[in-house]
Amino acid sequence: MSNSSLAGKRIESLLDENSFVEIGAKVTARSTDFNMEPKDAVADGVVTGYGLIDGRLVYVYSQDSSVLGGSVGEMHAKKIIGLYNLALKVGAPVIGLIDSAGLRLNESTDALSAFGRIYKAQAMASGVIPQITVIFGKCGGGLSLFTGMTDLTFMEGNAKLFVNSPNALAGNYEEKNDTSSSEFQTDEAGNVDVVASESEIYAEVRSYVSLLPSNNDEFGAVSDCTDDLNRAVSEISGCTGDTSIALSMIADDNSYYEVKAGFGREITTGFIRLNGQTVGCIANRCEGYDDEGEKVWDNDSVFSVDALAKAAGFVNLCDSFDIPILTLTNVTGFEADVNSEKKLARAASKLTYAFANATVAKVNVIIGKAFGTAGIVMNSKPLGCDVTIAWDNAKIGMMDADLAAKVIFDGKGSDAVDKGAKEYDKLQNSVDAAARRGYVDQVIAAEDTRKYVIGAFEMLYTKREDRPAKKHGTV
Repeated sequence: MSNSSLAGKRIESLLDENSFVEIGAKVTARSTDFNMEPKDAVADGVVTGYGLIDGRLVYVYSQDSSVLGGSVGEMHAKKIIGLYNLALKVGAPVIGLIDSAGLRLNESTDALSAFGRIYKAQAMASGVIPQITVIFGKCGGGLSLFTGMTDLTFMEGNAKLFVNSPNALAGNYEEKNDTSSSEFQTDEAGNVDVVASESEIYAEVRSYVSLLPSNNDEFGAVSDCTDDLNRAVSEISGCTGDTSIALSMIADDNSYYEVKAGFGREITTGFIRLNGQTVGCIANRCEGYDDEGEKVWDNDSVFSVDALAKAAGFVNLCDSFDIPILTLTNVTGFEADVNSEKKLARAASKLTYAFANATVAKVNVIIGKAFGTAGIVMNSKPLGCDVTIAWDNAKIGMMDADLAAKVIFDGKGSDAVDKGAKEYDKLQNSVDAAARRGYVDQVIAAEDTRKYVIGAFEMLYTKREDRPAKKHGTV
């Protein structure tokens, strides 16, 4: 049987024990050009079927690199598309395990058409059922679009992902810059959400599947919670720099599942559970620490282009599957350099649109500064945030008080500037001033963050919000 191959064994390692049922095991290639007989293409190089992850139905295809290099041809694609059709009918995720030489050259236009039909199936499924790809071997050329069309991409550390191979890039070669490596595709390109060893990757995928609903009609994803809903997070006030730590403190059982950790690091994105409910998290970050607790980088509290793009994509993912959104805001502006300036306006507009367009429950906690346009972009009340909470030492306003005073009291001496800065800070930047104007709903002590956030999402559990009738936006 085809599921005894490496491709089949990968499926068995991913799914609940003895739960996999294969579909289309007898399918073979129809093309016989260049003496490629059907008998040489067992299951046409892809094992397809369904099974369970923690008792939940999922559909899986796994490419078999031992059969024609796992290349994609007419019947190979037909099996994957059939799997998508079944998944859409019953509302269950599709997981693709990629290990392929790419397009099957001897099938030419049939193989090209096969790529196109898979792309269309993925497009129709987008936002309806979760789609996950896991790269174990090569994923190059047109096959790389499989990952871009899905919601989450996992990559084994030694796998390869590329549109053009490193040696095909002008002025580049693999030893100089391996653009197909997991490091490049994760930290530089942002095309991969999680990198892990093959032994670890199955548990990682299972964890993320458990956090997602099976389809867009299944409201959120809820599990039992044994953590104290009113648990104080006494040390969270020291985590405004690395908010991935802050999110783990707020979460049930201190578990934060981060995605795209190395890309656009000025933002952290991922999932937590609050009272058992999956919540998508987006938080400004200006510091990073390693596993030993040593600081490995720090930045100003600003948005970079990559951080904006990363956050916008994550908002859209959460909104598609009715996953509530929690933001932790600590931002003073946008990255200021020539390269960033080329793309900042567009990237900031996309995040602004994503937050304004999202109809899921949205809660924002201002844990530091929320200054200027950057503060508005970050899930602010004017954009439609449902509940805005601020720590009692937060700062909310147009800009830093010292900078504002230098403009307002220009030419009036240092004493006037210092006095003006204090007055501006009190009148324009204080959390109380923002609360009096209705821009903040609750002012809290940092240690009470968990219980107030849980309370807000419980209140918003039945939220429903309509949008003007339209085909789609253009941002």
